Amino acid sequence: MDLGDIMKMLKDPEALQRQAKEAQERMASVSVVGSSGGGMVKITLNGAMDMLAVEIAPEAIDPSDAGMLQDLIRAAYNDASARAKEALQSEVARSMGGLGGMG
Repeated sequence: MDLGDIMKMLKDPEALQRQAKEAQERMASVSVVGSSGGGMVKITLNGAMDMLAVEIAPEAIDPSDAGMLQDLIRAAYNDASARAKEALQSEVARSMGGLGGMG
């Protein structure tokens, strides 16, 4: 995308808003899974970073070591969050590429 493409985008704010809304709608339908502990803990997030599911394998639950489970949950969430951010960056790049062809 060059300066001319950016200028075209700025001259058509409605198209820019429409593209942003479409990208946001597509991201809401995206789901990513993050995991930790070799898959003992899995967290599913959508593109809006809302948590959709948490799966915890029975062997990850040790009443004498709650800290381990807390660490696994945190690591799984961070993994899912990173995957969601990657999906968002891809979607933004895709949307911006679509705007570059205007005119």
